[in-house]
Amino acid sequence: MPRKPGSGKAVAKRDLPVKVCARCARPFTWRKKWERVWDEVRFCSDRCRSAR
Repeated sequence: MPRKPGSGKAVAKRDLPVKVCARCARPFTWRKKWERVWDEVRFCSDRCRSAR
């Protein structure tokens, strides 16, 4: 998602998608480890996910 196909350059951090955590209401940005499941990510961290 963050890489533009064929460009060979990464997207600037300010251009990455942002969501708001369902528990702490803080914004968090896209991470490479969430690449395939970004639509399902609701919490910013394991701590928030376990305290829901």
